[in-house]
Amino acid sequence: MFRLEGVRYKNILDIESLLIPAGMVTSVVGESGSGKTTLLKLLNKLISPDRGSIFFNDKPFSEINSIELRRKVVMLSQSPAIFPGTVKHNLLIGLKFAEKPGATDQDLATILKFIHLSKDFEDDAEKLSGGEKQRLALGRVILLDPQVFMLDEPSSSLDEETEKLVMDKLVSHSRQKGKTLIMVTHAKKIAQAYSDKIIEIKNGREAVTCRK
Repeated sequence: MFRLEGVRYKNILDIESLLIPAGMVTSVVGESGSGKTTLLKLLNKLISPDRGSIFFNDKPFSEINSIELRRKVVMLSQSPAIFPGTVKHNLLIGLKFAEKPGATDQDLATILKFIHLSKDFEDDAEKLSGGEKQRLALGRVILLDPQVFMLDEPSSSLDEETEKLVMDKLVSHSRQKGKTLIMVTHAKKIAQAYSDKIIEIKNGREAVTCRK
């Protein structure tokens, strides 16, 4: 799926070789400031390496249109954007930006149930709590149905019970649909519970790659 060769970005990342497989759950762990989020941004072409090569399905990034890549590889940041307006508007706006067909109210109701967000379509999205906003943004990403989910601390604003409910469903959904899920997490218990592969970044370098 993704392959990095001799990739360096400023003084943040220096990775000699790294492979992230398709159709699996890969967690990226490491201390704060180790370069985990930078790695996700590189994989989404939000930033470019100073040297080295990145490949997606064996095709070099230099030959891939950034917008087309981001339609297949959707990244959800730790503090995702919430747009002025309703819950429904925030769910649908991703589809609009991606120029994809809209979703029915039944589709949206299914997504709200999936992310355990008990809100009405017309509720003001900006008045949601931090954890509710995070789940709403996750629902928006799931509606986009990309090949790859890239999530930066997807459960950071969730309580332990909600975290388990959401992660159980997200990982199950990814595996059932044959999706690739890449997530940055500070919680090693999350990585150990859900991952097929764990990558640990230390001082900007891939220190340990292990599989369950």
